[in-house]
Amino acid sequence: MIAFIEGKLMECQLNLAVIQTGGIGYEVNVPLTTSERLPALGESVRLHIQATYREDSQTLYGFIDRESRDFFRMIVDKVSGIGPKIALNLLGSLSLPTLKNSIAQGDVGMLSKAQGLGKKTAERIVVELKDKVLPKGTVIQAPSSQGISSGADSANFSDISQDLNAYGDAVSALLTLGYKATDADQAVRRAAEALGKTCSTEELIRKALGR
Repeated sequence: MIAFIEGKLMECQLNLAVIQTGGIGYEVNVPLTTSERLPALGESVRLHIQATYREDSQTLYGFIDRESRDFFRMIVDKVSGIGPKIALNLLGSLSLPTLKNSIAQGDVGMLSKAQGLGKKTAERIVVELKDKVLPKGTVIQAPSSQGISSGADSANFSDISQDLNAYGDAVSALLTLGYKATDADQAVRRAAEALGKTCSTEELIRKALGR
């Protein structure tokens, strides 16, 4: 089983990265939330890998942090009817804090905004995973929006912790203002990084709006 791939980033597209290591270039499918945080071409990067093997294909899915990889694995393994493609779209549309918050609170509306995810599928995700994600109010890391240029693990990420409720409320507020789900999530993610772990929902919203 491949746990991670570390090497030089040779190519980067919205949903695909090519990493060269040991004289081999590996094509890795990545969500948008990972590709936007990759370093410049030619720099070193580590992606945490979930590999799928079929009779006619071998596919690698990569994530900038282990938590996202494990969440992807849980969705595919625990939710009936969810394959790697839909799971990748889900993690590419919404960040991990927003996903966990939405599932914990049963926010089907937020989940169904992800590309390729209908209301029924979102409801199934909530039913299957609500008791498996972090409990309500748990504090988790808000990921940095900056590129990751070294192979280290969590030491390279922002250590900002953001309350799930404040984070989710701020994203919801931006959605009511007409933001797309991905754009709202990205704006709040950057605001959380800039403000730190003690900020309120109102502060997150103002920062995300550039005020």
